[in-house]
Amino acid sequence: MFLGVDGGGTKTAFCLVDRGGQVVARAQAASSYYFSHGIELVGRVLGEGVDAVCAAAELTPADIEYAFFGLPGYGEAARDLPVLHATPRAVLGHDRYACDNDMVCGWAGSLGAADGINVVSGTGSMTYGERLGLGVRVGGWSEMFGDEGSAHWIAVRGLNAFSRMSDGRLPEGPLAQVFRRHLDLASDLDVIDVVHNQWQGDRSRIAALSRSVAEAAGLGDEAASAILAEAGRELALIVDVTRERLEFGPDETVPVSYSGGTFGADVVLEAFATGLKNRSTHYELRQPLYEPVVGAALYAAKIAGTPLDQPALEALRMASGISASRGEDR
Repeated sequence: MFLGVDGGGTKTAFCLVDRGGQVVARAQAASSYYFSHGIELVGRVLGEGVDAVCAAAELTPADIEYAFFGLPGYGEAARDLPVLHATPRAVLGHDRYACDNDMVCGWAGSLGAADGINVVSGTGSMTYGERLGLGVRVGGWSEMFGDEGSAHWIAVRGLNAFSRMSDGRLPEGPLAQVFRRHLDLASDLDVIDVVHNQWQGDRSRIAALSRSVAEAAGLGDEAASAILAEAGRELALIVDVTRERLEFGPDETVPVSYSGGTFGADVVLEAFATGLKNRSTHYELRQPLYEPVVGAALYAAKIAGTPLDQPALEALRMASGISASRGEDR
């Protein structure tokens, strides 16, 4: 039995996969993104999730052959690595596990842990790719000065467009009414109170406004559509840079997949696909094979030296039936 854990900005997903390719149990816990809440949060969330998924499978942590924990923020503060790496040991009671950033879950799920590049666009954004055992990450520099093309990035630009429409610096489109309704604003300036005072700048709540931007685009708002298209182009750019750093040859066709709720917006996915096609190099855009949390379990089996065989992978594929909107929310 292999345990996959996929941490994210809004939730942490857990699943147990057996050697036959069956997802035996699932569980969900709160976000394990600890930068705003202290590193002790990680132990609490992992403990709750492992207890829940083991209870659902009527197993104990000792029955887990190997586990992979994809944690948001892992590797982004070197001083925290010893604590993060030790935390699962206290939860499992053994050392049969590995840890890395949750970007690895997205890559392993989308491409079945094969060479290629996966781009994650949920609350934040980044790519992770592997070629011949070399792994490279691009992006993911935080919502403060990076995470281009992410839900947070889209939402902040949506808020900016709303403010410009309210002032008269942009012609008012459907976006303005969508935001007023969604945020229940008595006056437009109340958006400052909502975001900074009531929400305290919470990144997850701000990122969720990307859905309002997508709704406005669906109603014909030109500014919202432009924001989503730009997001897709930014995501294509970081994929291209990842390709260069992995040193794929100019004639190689690189498999690319994606995960994260941002891709649930058709405009983003279309702009992303077009951005890749317009490059001088070749890409094969693939729909994600498995959910990131299932990818984490597959990666656990691979690291353990006992990767699932093809019939098991096919069984798992048949059971997945994923969509991009169910992907990672880093």
